[in-house]
Parts: sequence; C-alpha cells; structure tokens
Amino acid sequence: MAVVNGFATSFAVAKIGVDSSYDLNSTSCPCFRSRYGRVKSLVYTHSLSPRCEVVVEKESRGAQSSVSALELLETSDRYTKKSSSVMVIGLSIHSTPVEVREKVSIPQSEWPQAIRELCSLNHIQEAAVLSTCNRIEIYVVALSQNRGVKEVTEWMSKYSGVSVTELRQHRFLLYNEDATQHLFEVAAGLDSLVLGEGQILAQVKQVVKNGQGVPGFGRKISELFKHAITAGKRVRTDTNISSGSVSVSSAAVELALLKHLPDQDSSMPPRVLIVGAGKMGKLVIRHLVAKGCKKMVVVNRTEDRVTAIREELSTDGAVIIEYKPFSEMLSCAAQADVIFTCTSSKDPLFVKESVQAALPSEDGGRTRLFVDISVPRNVESSVSELEGACVYNVDNLKEVVESNKEDRLRKKMEAESIIAEEVKQFEALKDSLETVPTIKKLRAYAERIRVAEVEKCLSKMGDVDLSENKKKAIYDVSLGIVNKLLHGPMQHLKCDATENRTLSDILGNMHALNRIFSLDKEMEDKLQAKIEQNQKQSSRGQSVSAKFS
Repeated sequence: MAVVNGFATSFAVAKIGVDSSYDLNSTSCPCFRSRYGRVKSLVYTHSLSPRCEVVVEKESRGAQSSVSALELLETSDRYTKKSSSVMVIGLSIHSTPVEVREKVSIPQSEWPQAIRELCSLNHIQEAAVLSTCNRIEIYVVALSQNRGVKEVTEWMSKYSGVSVTELRQHRFLLYNEDATQHLFEVAAGLDSLVLGEGQILAQVKQVVKNGQGVPGFGRKISELFKHAITAGKRVRTDTNISSGSVSVSSAAVELALLKHLPDQDSSMPPRVLIVGAGKMGKLVIRHLVAKGCKKMVVVNRTEDRVTAIREELSTDGAVIIEYKPFSEMLSCAAQADVIFTCTSSKDPLFVKESVQAALPSEDGGRTRLFVDISVPRNVESSVSELEGACVYNVDNLKEVVESNKEDRLRKKMEAESIIAEEVKQFEALKDSLETVPTIKKLRAYAERIRVAEVEKCLSKMGDVDLSENKKKAIYDVSLGIVNKLLHGPMQHLKCDATENRTLSDILGNMHALNRIFSLDKEMEDKLQAKIEQNQKQSSRGQSVSAKFS
C-alpha cells in the first residue's frame, strides 16, 4: 500500500515502454520495485519515446487507472525537496563530424513533435530543440540529471539510428549555469564556426516561435531562450562583434573562390549553379552577387522564390538569375563549374552513379566544385571519387574562417564579460521562478479568506446603511492586514542580495509553506481528476472491445 498525493493507492500493474536492457531488480529501471510497487509485466512498444506508466488502483473504488510516472516522481519525497536541473545534451561542429550530425539533425518542422516526445520521457519536464547545420542541441528541465541524460541520449539514438555508444563519444553535457552560459554564447555567435555570425540568433528566435503553445515548452525553458535572445542582441549591439564577420554562406562563397582551380581558364567566369532557394540559398546568391558574379542558375522546387530573389537583387537587370526545376538539376550540374547545395532534403541529391552518368564522356579535363553547406548533406561523399569532381562540406569551411577570425577575437573578451552579466541576471530570475507558483497560490489563498471574511462581516451588519467610503475602509483595512501578514513569508521566497539566503534556504521555505497551508492540494486535485478521466477512458475502451469481441 502506498500514499500518493494524499489518497491511498495500491499499485496493480506497472507498464514500462522501454527496451529489454532494463533490469527490473535494478534502480536503473524508471519504475524500480522498491519505490513504486511490484512490477508485474513489461509492455514493449515501437514508440521512440519510452515512458513508464504506473497503473494505480483507488482502494475505495476498486477501479484501475493510469497515472504517468512523471507525475508520481514530481510529487514523491525523492524530488520535491530538490530543484529541477536545466541541462543541454549536444553535438556540435567542434567535436562531431558531419557524418554523425546529419543523422541526428531534426528538421525545424519536427521540433514541436520532438518536444512532445522528449517530455513523455519519465524524468523530463520541459524541452527545446536547436538544430542547425553546425549543431544539434537538446535543452531540457529534468527531475534527475543522470536519468535525464540517459533518457535523452537513448531518445536521440532511436530517432537517428546512431548508437548510444557513438553519441557518447561525441556529445557534450552542460548543467544549470553552464548550460545557460553556453546557450547565451551560442545566441551571441561566440560558439559558432564563424565567430559573431548573425544567422544563429535568428535560429534561436525560431526555437521560441516554434515552441509557442507546444506542451513541454514550459516556463523555465521559454524564459531561458528569451533571455538568450536578449543576451545575443546586447553582445551584437555593444561589441559590434558581427561587423565584418562571415556567415556560413559567405564562407562557402569564399571557399569556392579559394578552391576554384588555377588550371581553368581564368578569363572565363565560372558557371555557377545553386540548388535550393531557401534562406541559405538566398544568402549564397547575395554573396555571389557581392563578389561580382553576374550570371547563375538556381534550381528550386518552385519558381516564386527565385523570382523574388531576382527582383530584390537585380533591380536593374544587371544580374541574370535563371530558374530551373529539380528535374533538370543533373543536366544543369553537368554544365556548371561550381555547384552550391543548400536544401533541407534528408537524402543526398547528388550520388556518385547519377553524377557520373550525367557528366559528358569527354569533358576536356574540367573540374567541378561541389560546395555542400546542407546538413544532412546534399552531396554524397563518394562523388569526390569521380575524376574532375571536388566535394567540400560545412566542416571544410574552417580554413576560410581562420583567416577572418583574428580581428574578432579581440572583441570576444568584451562579449564574454557581457555574457557573464546576463547569466548572473538570469540565474537570479531562474531561482525566483522556482517559487513563483507558491507565491501566487499563497496570495490567492489569503485573498480568498480575506474576501470571505469581509463579506461575512458586511452580512452580519445587516441593513445598516454603509456609505461607499466606509465599505472601502473595511476592504482597505482587511487588505492591509493580509499584506502585512504575507510580507515576511513573501520575502523569504525571493532572492535578495542584501539577505544571506541561499537557493536551498528559499526552496526549503517554499516547501514548508506548501505543507503548512496545503498549497499542493491543487496538484492533488489535478491528479485525482486525471485518474477519474483515465478510468472513464478505460471503461469506454473496454466497452468498445466488448462490441468487437
């Protein structure tokens, strides 16, 4: 028998959607028997998001219902006295080859679903995904650091097909303040391959935009990313670190100019093909025009984007941007000297066999340069085995970046001091966020009592004709009494630099007030409502099964 949130329960069945590596007698199992009851059966699922569900039975009703392990863990003594950890599990261009990053890469359209799946894991409360050509980073709020890391890593492995062992070789892990500092540096462009690049800030903004309204993109993660955007903007404004810096797209153009082999006729401008007219493709075209390229072919799924780019960049008609559909991509590549690829395709667009078949049999020793800045890659690496083909990807841009880096390194120290200030401000805010729900519930509790007692007082006074001023005076005095009584408890729930209160002290005060005033009853009510709802769903399911049996 166990007591969960104030009502008696007995655990009937524990269903664990995990792989067979879990040992039921080990505490590595999310629902190990010593705390959550006897495990009677395992249910193997095909879901990418293993989640433990503990089926509890209300003794008074004798009916079974499913309650998520996350809710049980959140309300267990093991976790209620601890603050949840904010952490990041990531793979970046600094430590992970593109061959691995492209497999783990998560398209922007799938970020919301990824958040939902991550938050269905046992120890994950909130989540966010930042996936770009240079990095894949998953930010989570976890009840347990070790278990959270294990669950997220296993989820990444199942999503990508990359083994857990290989992910561990390349991943980086940062917790709490270190995770905060890392995200702020990312938003400011300090962790980019191109120091001070501006595109990453737009991508961080996109995380917030995509997360709006998604269950699991909660208050802590949301505030973290919003403050990261503020920090990134401040660094760019105060240090001017991005002035003169190159982006991935401009570095790709520089690489093409650097690698365009000297044995080709320099009097003839290179014939350029760009595959993809999205954000990256548009930037490539913009940088090509800035470098004097006056004619290029753009392959895209639709012509609208290419037309819009042409109208924006070639108002006087001096630059010729020709559109071609994807069906003509290989024939266009056969006629080009330099091919830039920048699409979101999950599969390679240029593979060895098709490229070899498309090239003219007698090509006069021409060399084609493939510059692939897509992750996942658009050009299969084996294309470089063909005679006259050179393939470069985003990991090859470091050579170009190094020549532009030295000048901005001097600004980096100033930027880091700004980041340190922003991290300190956010950590104070984050600490206060822990107690916000308790502050609101305590004030609401006191307000309910105040209003009820004032109304009772006015009712006892009967038909006495009170002026509005006198009624206001009664309300004011009651409000003053409540505010004075709440002042002390409220102060002990807030971080104040003038007081020597640690976060541990503040959280201890919070839990004490929750117990004294029964402020967690709201959570109990929600849990009870969820049990009853699950009972009804279970009953309906049994009825449907009976009809078809």
